[in-house]
Amino acid sequence: MIEVNNINKSFGDLHVLKNLSTVFEKGKINQIIGRSGSGKTVFLKSLVGLHEIDSGSILYDGRDFSKMNFKSRKEIRKEIGMVFQGGALFDSATVAENVMFPLDMFTEMSFKEKKERVDFCLKRVGILESNNLFPSEISGGMQKRVAIARAISLNPKYLFCDEPNSGLDPKTAILIDNLIKEITYEYNITTVINTHDMNSIMEIGDNIIFIYQGENIWEGSKNNIFNSDNELLNDFVFASELYKKIKLIQI
Repeated sequence: MIEVNNINKSFGDLHVLKNLSTVFEKGKINQIIGRSGSGKTVFLKSLVGLHEIDSGSILYDGRDFSKMNFKSRKEIRKEIGMVFQGGALFDSATVAENVMFPLDMFTEMSFKEKKERVDFCLKRVGILESNNLFPSEISGGMQKRVAIARAISLNPKYLFCDEPNSGLDPKTAILIDNLIKEITYEYNITTVINTHDMNSIMEIGDNIIFIYQGENIWEGSKNNIFNSDNELLNDFVFASELYKKIKLIQI
């Protein structure tokens, strides 16, 4: 579980996150939604320490990450997996070498142990046969699978995904969503996803928070998102013609 208590983050005169609080539950898909520029990415980067917050606290299972020094944070970072928006794979490294990178950085495992772990992770995401290929030799969907395999290589307690469906066709996006969901439930991970993909929200969202201008103005589940009386949330959710039709059907 990750507890976020009244965090604030500014860049100069620009106040991006404003007294933002929420709880991300263990073993569930926790999604952060909101329009472009709402503060979602700054929020995600603040959670993992890529941005230092100005005030407030971020607790990982009761441990105050925001107050820790570099050495203490490193221990928690070993428990974190991260899937970046573009995959962030190393072009000059093979698929297997990309997945092995965190093991090289954070463990003292033997090469044999690391290879076994890499093979396990690649098999888990369904691309073991691509282990010797380079990122340029595989599809965008397969690259996302590699990114997920790398993110789970350290058997994380916490998994962060920044727009994991970005640039993918709808069919592949559903496969990636289902993979993240399966891994979250199977390993009881606290998963946090930044997304604006309504299909993803409705398919796998357990807990959803809606950020508007740096504030958390709505929380709920995919089951009650259509019944909200929050006008800003409704404007976001029903921006597409498909979901406008769903709203009309419900009325």
